[in-house]
Amino acid sequence: MRTVAIVGASLAGLSAARALRSQGYDGRLVILGEEAHRPYDRPPLSKEFLAGEMPESALALETDDEALDAHWMLGARAVGLDRSDRAIRLSDGGTVRADGVVVATGAAARTLPAGGGLAGVHVLRTLDDARALREDLARGGTLVVVGGGFIGAEVASTARTLGLEVTVVSATSAPLAGPLGPGMSGLVSTLHADHGVRLLCGTGVRGLSGGDRVEAVLLDDGRRLAADTVVVGVGARPCVEWLDGSGVALEDGVRCDAGGGTSVPGVVAVGDCAAWYDPAVGAHRRVEHWTGALERAAAAVTTLLSGGASAPEPVRAPYFWSDQYGVRLQFAGYSAEADRVTIEEGAADDRSFLAVSWRADRPVAVLGVNRARPFMRWRRRLAAEAVQRTGSF
Repeated sequence: MRTVAIVGASLAGLSAARALRSQGYDGRLVILGEEAHRPYDRPPLSKEFLAGEMPESALALETDDEALDAHWMLGARAVGLDRSDRAIRLSDGGTVRADGVVVATGAAARTLPAGGGLAGVHVLRTLDDARALREDLARGGTLVVVGGGFIGAEVASTARTLGLEVTVVSATSAPLAGPLGPGMSGLVSTLHADHGVRLLCGTGVRGLSGGDRVEAVLLDDGRRLAADTVVVGVGARPCVEWLDGSGVALEDGVRCDAGGGTSVPGVVAVGDCAAWYDPAVGAHRRVEHWTGALERAAAAVTTLLSGGASAPEPVRAPYFWSDQYGVRLQFAGYSAEADRVTIEEGAADDRSFLAVSWRADRPVAVLGVNRARPFMRWRRRLAAEAVQRTGSF
């Protein structure tokens, strides 16, 4: 391959570039990014950066001595891909042609269907989002978080440390019920109540009200919540519209095999936009977490450089962590496959425990709350189980 183009300049794209060079690719490397910023770390946006405890310079993902020998095209938005010659069409009318393409365009925050034009209403996905939200949180007052996922939970935690009154509205039975499952999410949901956050679970949001600026959140059950600032954290959609008509198969993201290969030869995908086939569960899944973007890039590059002839190492089950109210949460596996949950170490009331989700006699997920060392042991066990019983779900 004479030219490889990476579409997306966040962690997944940067990791793919590093993997290309480390795996011996010495050709022309082009990295396109829709944002004007160099690659930056996103997890601190809802925590240390939002709280004003971390400067922007500390978010940089590149090292001072990094030598990728890449041509960076920042502020360049891809709008199409011609599969015949792998030509990437840009919004400014330009074109980038490549022998190989890495799709790493990530995901965009979902918004509410009404009221999004009001000042004081935020999503949190990018550095610019975090800048704007940090400015509004400095005003103090009342914050309503719509959504009980990781972004919402972390923003709620940060806002409480800044002295705001916080309410979390979640359509699920408890915050984090989606990723953790009902059993594990119930164990950690009391963190919010313990720190003075009001939880309203099992209800949706009908809309927002206000003049130029948001004043209230209107719930499906008729309640009206006064709000000086609103953060909408209701998930993300994969940024793959630009691939419509390209021949790249799309299904809740870019549909990939177990190594990141797509339906078009010479095109692989990685990161939040990529739905990889997972042999452990026999299905395609998007993994929207930092570790997935980091670890899967090397596998996708192996697939690209070998033309799919070399099978990459099996990727591990999804893993993520979250810091809330001074507590470190770590999770790995697939909670949806579980039929029971046990606490193996510690006690939930002490905010220090390790819980395991089981399917029959097999562990399928593990949650550690301030239990880093035993968590890593169980994570390794999950990986070993997946290798032994691939496709047994």
